[in-house]
Amino acid sequence: MTGRGYGILLATVLLTGVGFRYGYSELALLGAAAGVALGCAVGFASWRPRLNVERVAEPDRVARGEPARMTVTVRNSSRMRGADLVASDRVGERAVDVPLLRLRPGKDTTVDYPVPTSRRGIVEVGPLRVTRGDPLGLVTLARSYGGISEVWVHPRIHLLRAVPAGMARSLDGRIDKVPHGTITFDSLREYVVGDELRRVHWRSSAKVGELMVREQLDTSEPTIVVLLDDRAAAHPDPESFESACEGAASIVAAAVREDLPVSLHLVSGDGNGPYLDVLTEAGLRAGDLAATLRHVRAQRLGDTLVFLTGPGGRDDLGAVSALRGAYAVVLAGLFGDRDGAPVSGGGNGLIVVEAADGEEFAGAWDGVRGW
Repeated sequence: MTGRGYGILLATVLLTGVGFRYGYSELALLGAAAGVALGCAVGFASWRPRLNVERVAEPDRVARGEPARMTVTVRNSSRMRGADLVASDRVGERAVDVPLLRLRPGKDTTVDYPVPTSRRGIVEVGPLRVTRGDPLGLVTLARSYGGISEVWVHPRIHLLRAVPAGMARSLDGRIDKVPHGTITFDSLREYVVGDELRRVHWRSSAKVGELMVREQLDTSEPTIVVLLDDRAAAHPDPESFESACEGAASIVAAAVREDLPVSLHLVSGDGNGPYLDVLTEAGLRAGDLAATLRHVRAQRLGDTLVFLTGPGGRDDLGAVSALRGAYAVVLAGLFGDRDGAPVSGGGNGLIVVEAADGEEFAGAWDGVRGW
């Protein structure tokens, strides 16, 4: 009920009360008229049109700062009356007006508007909030139509031209460091039609009396493990975490572009789904870095480990450098604090890249010569 509606309600009570109490029929008539107007206003505003709402996000996944638009189509499914309504669509923390003037039965209207993508995360759009009021402005009634659509705003990706060359121990005992892996002996199997004769192992064939073929395996293709520090204690300023997410997204994109195996892990626990979606949903929370490092050491998930943290994780780089025995290359990205204390553990084979943001990290990454 609006302020005018409350005034009419008060006038109804006072006029009818005074009119009947002291015998003033004119006042009682005015009070009754006011009550009838208020009742008609409630009935008018209570009529609920049948509206079908459809939303299409183009695109529904974008990088931070890239444009995205939402198209909303509202159809009046009522048969008897047109709709003259005031509607707004919730987009994140703000509302966007959707005009529904004289929307006749069976007709629809389409509105499109930009979706804010200045921040990484999931932007929820909807539901459509429709407000209907009476002509006298006494009562307004708001209802929600349609569901909620989501636009995923991924971290920005910066171009990384360099990728780790990889360093892994082959099955025959050699240590390889090449950008595309090497082929080494794995096992023997029986010859089948189509096998190349140059792969026949003649000495073993002579011993067993059958042709035996060498089975070879690509053993040293570099595998990149990205460990993102999402502990709240590691990022006193949330902007350093945004930069760390951009660094992780850039590394993943570079590995995919070069067709290299890559895995993404969070200190608080591994996320589910595509890596860019995991980075979109990632937020600052509690986590046990020591337990995560023990898990990463025991599993030996790859040969190149990249640890991305903020100013609060500077003192933990010594523990990260201890993974140098399990991983051929260990690199740490430190975001948001380039003027901090010297890094402990930097002399144990740990490569440290300090950067203010994701763009600066990309330039420093390409300048690394330690792998």
